[in-house]
Parts: sequence; structure tokens; C-alpha cells
Amino acid sequence: MPKASATSPAASNAAAPAVIPATYEAAMAELEQLVARLESGEMPLDQLLSGYQRGAQLLQFCRDRLQAVEDQIKVLDEGTLKAWKPQ
Repeated sequence: MPKASATSPAASNAAAPAVIPATYEAAMAELEQLVARLESGEMPLDQLLSGYQRGAQLLQFCRDRLQAVEDQIKVLDEGTLKAWKPQ
């Protein structure tokens, strides 16, 4: 029985594993570019969902990195929990 070999590019992109950004800054840059593309209205409808899903992955990555830094600050602050204020 022959195998169906015709797949759409959107389907193959959805099946591809997401690339983990190397840094927080790289994730933010990709997220900003993605948001701009989503807001521009130029993305085809079939790519909007995958773009939204990638954005959610990038956002979670950034949140995780920020939480890790906040946890390190708490440990470094002589064991005293203090609110961190960016300068």
C-alpha cells in the first residue's frame, strides 16, 4: 500500500520540535518579531495558530528564566526575602 507523501508545509512545521532559545534576550527578540508579524495581519490563517503556540512557548521560557533569576537573588540576599527592584 503506497504511503501518502503529500503534506502541507504548515503540517510539517507543526510536527517539528520547537527550538529552545539560547538566551532570554534571544527569546525576547524572537517573541517581539513574532508579535509584530501576528499584529501585521500578513500571516496566513493556517500559520496564525502555530505562531500563537510558538509565542506561548517563548513567553513561558522567558517567565521560567526570570523566575530562576529571582530565586537566585533571594538566595544571594543573605537568606532574607526582600522585594527585588530593578535599577
